Amino acid sequence: MQVAVCGPADCGPAEEALAAAVGAALAGAGAVLLCGGGAGVMRAAAAAAVSAGGLAIGVRPGAGEPRPDHLSATVDTAMGQGRNAVLVSSADAVITVGGSWGTLSEVALAMRAGVPVVALGGWQVLDAAGEPVAGITAAADPAAAVQAALAAAARAAAAG
Repeated sequence: MQVAVCGPADCGPAEEALAAAVGAALAGAGAVLLCGGGAGVMRAAAAAAVSAGGLAIGVRPGAGEPRPDHLSATVDTAMGQGRNAVLVSSADAVITVGGSWGTLSEVALAMRAGVPVVALGGWQVLDAAGEPVAGITAAADPAAAVQAALAAAARAAAAG
């Protein structure tokens, strides 16, 4: 199972701690962590996953840059922010930690692709009636986020 962890490159210590807990929990569950390969939430989640013995793959916006130490491997897309589409379409589920404009684009792309999204803080997406959008699960903590993402991915896989 591959789970993308998305969130801002510019974040505070609280979001970094949440991301690290998500990364460690994904590694513990045997999931491959996908991320944008950058700083902030991406770095914290990937470093924790690798430290816990898991795999962290960075889907990077550029090309030919050295692989950061916090990643097991990279996919250099040379697509700039277009890499967000590659990232979420490669995932069985997406967990967002916090939010930024890039994170919001990843949520939108995942929803369009039918990839389950679990939000841990950050953006709240509402429909025209002011209700939370169906398909985005809010999680109270990192363990709940990972559990919800893995369960949603398993349901999506079973549905074919």
